[in-house]
Amino acid sequence: MPYFTYILECADKTLYVGATNNLKKRLKEHNVTKSGAHYTKIRRPVKLKYHETFRTLGKALRREFEIKSWPRKKKLELIRA
Repeated sequence: MPYFTYILECADKTLYVGATNNLKKRLKEHNVTKSGAHYTKIRRPVKLKYHETFRTLGKALRREFEIKSWPRKKKLELIRA
């Protein structure tokens, strides 16, 4: 099963980084359902701007943690690459 690390752009132009095993479902949760992250629930709609695929959850979570530690400018550079 593939795992994903992703970056969302919120309606207020902030960025959200997460990891999941079902990207389509998770994006829907962020935009529609009550089970989305609180951060994105109050900043809807969100748009998927970037994602990477991994073979294990551990690798996806490590990458999520790495990207979350970056400043906004570096995240935007990754999105544009």
